[in-house]
Amino acid sequence: MTKEEYLEFCGTIGGAVIDKPFHEDFESIAVRREDNKKWFAVLLKYQNRDIVNLKLDPMECELEAKLYEGIIPAYHMNKTHWVSVFLESDVPEEEIERLTLVSFGNTEKGKCKPKKS
Repeated sequence: MTKEEYLEFCGTIGGAVIDKPFHEDFESIAVRREDNKKWFAVLLKYQNRDIVNLKLDPMECELEAKLYEGIIPAYHMNKTHWVSVFLESDVPEEEIERLTLVSFGNTEKGKCKPKKS
């Protein structure tokens, strides 16, 4: 899956907004929820390859990293809750799309747990 194909898929998700929030970084792209502005996918360059960071439950992060070489602990984000997926790797396109939808759901309003005092 290319970066362009991935962005095209993200454009089909109702309530998703594609954004370039980094003023001097023209390659990185955030895909956020329209309702609460939370990122659910962040496209970056890592090791000169296109990756997307996705928010998953910690157990799913661990499982996915074991299943695919193209999924690693997140680059530049919380490694407990985020993974990096190499777009052109052993991860099937359907799985990248599924994980993106899971990430979209995981950033839904009220989904985050309140911090303990």
